[in-house]
This record gives sequence, structure tokens and C-alpha cells, in this order.
Amino acid sequence: MQQKRKFIQAAACLVVWLVLAVPAMAQQWTTKKANKWYKKQAWLVGANYTPANAINQLEMWQAESFDPQTIEKELGWAKGLGMNTMRIFLHDLAWKQDPEGFKKRLDQFLGICQKQGIRPMLVLFDSCWDPKPKIGKQREPQPGRHNSGWVQSPGAEILADHSQWNYLRDYVKDVVSSFRNDKRILAWDIVNEPDNDNANSYGKNGELKTELPNKGELGAQLVKEAFGWAREAKPSQPITSAPWYGDWKSVDQMNEMNRFLFTNSDIITFHNYGPIEDFKTRMGQLTTFDRPIICTEYMARPTGSTFQAVLPAAKSAKVGMMNWGFVAGKTNTIYPWDSWQKTYTAEPPLWFHDIFREDGQPYKPEEVSTIRQLTGVK
Repeated sequence: MQQKRKFIQAAACLVVWLVLAVPAMAQQWTTKKANKWYKKQAWLVGANYTPANAINQLEMWQAESFDPQTIEKELGWAKGLGMNTMRIFLHDLAWKQDPEGFKKRLDQFLGICQKQGIRPMLVLFDSCWDPKPKIGKQREPQPGRHNSGWVQSPGAEILADHSQWNYLRDYVKDVVSSFRNDKRILAWDIVNEPDNDNANSYGKNGELKTELPNKGELGAQLVKEAFGWAREAKPSQPITSAPWYGDWKSVDQMNEMNRFLFTNSDIITFHNYGPIEDFKTRMGQLTTFDRPIICTEYMARPTGSTFQAVLPAAKSAKVGMMNWGFVAGKTNTIYPWDSWQKTYTAEPPLWFHDIFREDGQPYKPEEVSTIRQLTGVK
């Protein structure tokens, strides 16, 4: 009996030691906490933002091409629309090249945002477009081609080699922990479309065919581990990642990826480029989670996803909205997705994305009027 008692006491001591020695990883926010947080927010309206003179995330964040003057000018245009948030893509290679310099530039960027009344959502990884990112000077845009120079984070070489993921973990934990209590940040978006196969560009059906054959499986593994890394950093801001396709009628009918994202995010985010009826259907399906809802990608004019059609319904439901594209520039996102299959030699008759020309003139003044009316800017 005495021996058993000693064993129990020793086990109890070990448990106490483990609790004290190993910091507990934060868990998903409760619905109560998430909704309390959301009640403090104004109606969230913004865009996915890249400066006009940056072709991708690396050109935006590397020291030699980081351009705070252009960023401040363009975010001033966002303030003029009544926008109060932006979705901003970071990149692991920009951090790896110069961790401290990268964080200083991010801090400077957040200062510019604060001056313009904007609290951004920061995206840590992205699964879309070129799977072979390289640090240094970025290539020039291909005329008439949508996102001809946008790059994935991490690239395929790193994604395929789990032994190199330690630095991805260090990147997430360093960046998130460094800004974990920064009130200038709205939220963290862990991975953008983690299982996107780029089928029409770099995927198996695309002209370049450079995607990994098991990218979907690797993307699922990355997003799960990256959620854990971000939780370990214990941010005060919510974390999320957005499903972008599939059946959302019920958790049981979802694929593994969407089920994980919806049931592990603190706030619900999603992408939708469909017309208003499709958008309303998606909104309705997501209310079952009883969490704040933000659409972090929408607005492709030829598909019927327009400001005039979608924004009023979103405001009525207090669903946050971030359209793709802000200023027409090196990303070439005024051109449609099919510019990877078709040649465009002139500006398309209807812009696909973006709000402003590079000189600050609105592409469609009536769109700007709609946004200002809904945000209350005169």
C-alpha cells in the first residue's frame, strides 16, 4: 500500500512539473469570446492589398523594394472609401532572409495602417500561383496575364520536405509572438487556400505543370501544423483560414480540409466569387457556426460578384468584406483568370479585379460611390 501511495505521489509531482514546465497551448476561442470580440468591431470593409509597384509578396516586403511612401499614398485612398481593414500577404522567405529587418518593416507598415485607420488581417502562407519562389529581384510582369509573378509560401521544395518545416515553425512563432498583443492587427490568416492545385496555371492542367502531385495532402498537413504553431504563440488576435470551395451544408458533408478550417478557426472566413444568390446561400450556411463571419475574397465583375450586388447584403448581416485587388499595377489582376489560357493585348472591356487606376482615379466612379455610401463616408 505504501509503495502504491509513493507511486501516486510521484506521478502527481510529475504532472505538476509538466504543467509548470510546458506552457499550455491556447485553444480555439469559444463562440462567446469570438462574438464578444466581433461586437467591438465596426462593420469590416477592405481589400486584399498589394502596392501597385509590387508584383508579389516578396517585392512588397524585401528591404530593397519595400516602399512605405507608395503604401501610405494608396492606403490613404482606402481611408477615403471608409475602408477600415486590409488583407495583407506576408512571405516566409522575406522573413528567412532578414528576420529582424522583416519585422521592422512590418512594424512600419502597421504604423502606416494605424495612421489611415486600417487594421489589417495578416496572411502567413499562401498556396496559390508560382510554386517556385526565389528571394531577390523579382521578375517583371507578363503583359496581360493575371498574377503572372505571384508566388506561393512556402514553395514546393520546402512544402515537400518536412525536414525543412522547422524554419516554417520558427517563422510563424517569431512573427506571431512578436506582434501577439499588437492592437493594430485585426487577425491572423494562417494559410490562403491550402489545397489549391493551380490546375489552370501551374497545376496538372496548366501550361507549366510544376505543382506537386500530392499538394492537397501536404497542404492539409501544413495548415494543421501551422494552426498549432500560431496557437503556441498565444496571440490576442483571432486566427482563421478560409475554405473556398466544396459543400458547406453541414460539417458531416464537408471534406477534411474544410471541416478542419471551419471547426478550428476562431472567426469564420470564406471566399466567394459568385453572384448574389450564391453569396447569400454561403452566408446562410455559415451562420450555423454562431461565430463572426468575414468574406476575405470576393469581387470579380464578370462573374456577377460586384460591390453593388454583394456589399448591401453583407452589411445587413454584418458580414465583413475584403475584395480582391485595390490598385491596378504589377499584379495585372484587372485581367481575368483565363488570361493563362487566352491572350489579352489590351485592357479588358471589363476589369476582373481592382478599384483604382495607378494614378488614384477610380475605374468605376459608381462603385466608389456605393462603397462610400455603405461605409458612411461623405
